[in-house]
Amino acid sequence: MQVVVIGSGYVGLVAAACFAEGGHRVLGVDVDAAKVESLRCGRSPIYEPGLDELLARHLASGALRFSTSLKDGIADADAAFICVGTPQSEDGSADMKYVLTVAGQIGEAMALRPADAKPLIVVDKSTVPVGTAAHVHAEIQARAERPFEVVSNPEFLREGSAIQDFLEPDRVVVGCHSDHAETVMKALYQPFLDRSKGKWFRMDPPSAELTKYAANAMLALRISFINEIANLAESVGADVDHVKTAIGADHRIGPAFLNPGPGFGGSCFPKDLQALLKVGREQGHPLMTLATTVEANRHQKQVLLRKVKEHFNVKPGVPAPLKGRRFALWGLAFKAHTDDIRESMALELIEGLVNLGAEVVVHDFAAMDAVKARIGSKVRYAGTPLEACEGADALLIATEWPQYREADLDAVAKVLKARRMFDGRNLFRPEAMEARGWTYHSLGRRAVEGQ
Repeated sequence: MQVVVIGSGYVGLVAAACFAEGGHRVLGVDVDAAKVESLRCGRSPIYEPGLDELLARHLASGALRFSTSLKDGIADADAAFICVGTPQSEDGSADMKYVLTVAGQIGEAMALRPADAKPLIVVDKSTVPVGTAAHVHAEIQARAERPFEVVSNPEFLREGSAIQDFLEPDRVVVGCHSDHAETVMKALYQPFLDRSKGKWFRMDPPSAELTKYAANAMLALRISFINEIANLAESVGADVDHVKTAIGADHRIGPAFLNPGPGFGGSCFPKDLQALLKVGREQGHPLMTLATTVEANRHQKQVLLRKVKEHFNVKPGVPAPLKGRRFALWGLAFKAHTDDIRESMALELIEGLVNLGAEVVVHDFAAMDAVKARIGSKVRYAGTPLEACEGADALLIATEWPQYREADLDAVAKVLKARRMFDGRNLFRPEAMEARGWTYHSLGRRAVEGQ
């Protein structure tokens, strides 16, 4: 099928590359001429495992092209996917100006389609509030005389695993009104459903739009819940690892998203939760559980800083109480396998440590450039995890890169001033760290005071 994907950000670029992998002919469109030129050369603006390989393969085959002109593909397209950003507005709602601008451009380009062409399927792939499909339809209809239908098709991609999630989906949700729209969408996704045996859900557009927000809200709720249980476990002398394993064995609960950590971040959960809260307030249905989830996450993002302050006996009102202290920080991205630092706990941790007078030396396997662009020389940047630890008073872990779990801790101990670690991802077991002489602080488990 002929597909146009408008927007070459995270969702759009992954969708374009994966639809090409599924055997379709894809045109990726973006207004950023420099980005388009870079993509034509096979250079991705984002870090996502497997994406570079897909781009190279399908640019070479001709199945995937990029352009700055929407008109290049609308004339013979079967479907046009809107994948532009919906940034958070000051009131928490999703800013729809980019989506509606693209809708208007699609409407204007519809005149290029043959008079007898089948209806163009315009797909809202961006995360959008309930009711957006109707607004997009109105924007296009005001400018177009050719037939079309607007479909809601939310994405459920995990950064770091987006290629696999797209190629092997556990479900595809399509909000549409006609059988023709469903037929086109099934043809687009069938190669992936055949691979994964994923489930197909057809529903009305508002239900599809709400499904996306509800899914992210549920996952965020689980994260904040287990974090609060972990904090309680420390106070009562329990081990959260035992607790999460036992409750996850209940088939009604399951083990997913029950790993304690330093709070959720990234481009989706924080923004989507605020947007859903805004919708709830507007409709007279305040989402109290969700509001508490947001507040709990705000508190959790300070968890490592609180542990550092307690360990080093930081007193309120004392100027620069950590002056002369150096801290190594492993991990800057909000999660492993991505370079995304949006809403990353690491940035708040850096800010807190620097404000207390500390020196911070950081390392990450993908997000160093993004942090340099954000905070510049506020921290020092190390080329390797071991280099970051040289002369540091303690090692802090903020991102669960598997390479950190596999680190040679004896080598790390030799370059640190003391065997002292604050582990925000529970990469190691307290008893193992105790046996090796470490002072070790993790989440939801007993603290270990080493030599």
